[in-house]
Amino acid sequence: MNAFDRRLVPARPDLAAEHLRGTVEAARFVPGVARRVIETAIALRREPDPTTSLDTEALFGEAVTIYDEAEGWAWGQLARDGYVGWMPANGLGAPAPPTHRVGAVRTFLYPTPSIRQPYLMALSLGSEVRVTGQDGLFLALAGGGFVFARHLQPLGSVENDPVGVAEQFLGVPYLWGGKTSLGLDCSALVQTALHACGIACPRDSDMQAQGLGSPIALAEARRGDLLAWKGHVALVRDGETMIHANGHTMTVAIEGLAAGIDRIAASGDPLAAVKRLG
Repeated sequence: MNAFDRRLVPARPDLAAEHLRGTVEAARFVPGVARRVIETAIALRREPDPTTSLDTEALFGEAVTIYDEAEGWAWGQLARDGYVGWMPANGLGAPAPPTHRVGAVRTFLYPTPSIRQPYLMALSLGSEVRVTGQDGLFLALAGGGFVFARHLQPLGSVENDPVGVAEQFLGVPYLWGGKTSLGLDCSALVQTALHACGIACPRDSDMQAQGLGSPIALAEARRGDLLAWKGHVALVRDGETMIHANGHTMTVAIEGLAAGIDRIAASGDPLAAVKRLG
C-alpha cells in the first residue's frame, strides 16, 4: 500500500473509501454511510479498543462518514477536520442537518423549556444542533429537548477573536486527545478557537504547525498568532502572554510569553515557528 497519513486517509489493507480507488491498495472499497454524533462527545481511537489511547473526540452534531462496523465499533472519517478512527457505534445516528452551533463554553439540553428540570445532556462549544422552534428563552431541538437560546448561534455566524474564544476555556483540565469543555489538549484548544471564527484548522499540532498561516519573527507576534513547538501549540494573547492547554499546569492557562518559551526550551523543545493566521 502507498504511504499515507492514517489519521487523515480512510484506508486500511482490508478496506478503503471508494473515492480512494486507484490511489491506495485495499482488498475492497466501500462508499460509506453518512452519520452524525448523537452523544455529548464520542472518542476516536486508533483501534476498536477502549483501552487504547484517545486520538481525538467528535462533538454532538458532527458529521461522520462510516466505512466499517464491527462489534459495537464504527470506523470512519470526521467531516470537520478529516480525522479517521474507530468510535462507539451507539454514539452515532441518522443525519439531521444542523442550523446552529453552541457558542457558550458549555450548555445544557433540558427536557422542557425550564432550568428547573434535570438536564438530559451537556453540550460543549462547537457542538452543532438543529433548531425547530422557540419557547420563550429556549430553542427547541430536533429529536427533542430545549437549549437556552443565547447559548446558540446560527451556523453561519462566526466569532472574530480566536484568543477570546480560547479564554472561555481557562481552567479547563488538560486531556490528551480531548476536545470538550471537560478536558482538551493544546491543539484542540487552537482548533476549537479557530473553528469558532470560521477558520479551517487541522486537528493535531504537527498538522497545525505545517498547514496554518505564514512564518513571522517572534518580535512581530501579536494577538492570535500561533506559536509552535515539536508536539505543542499555543496562541499569542498579547505582547507579554500566551494561552495554551499544557501539561505543566494540566489546565488551559495564561503564561508569560518569554517565560513560557524559555521553560519549554529548557525541557529540550525550543520554539520551532511563529505563524500569522488568516
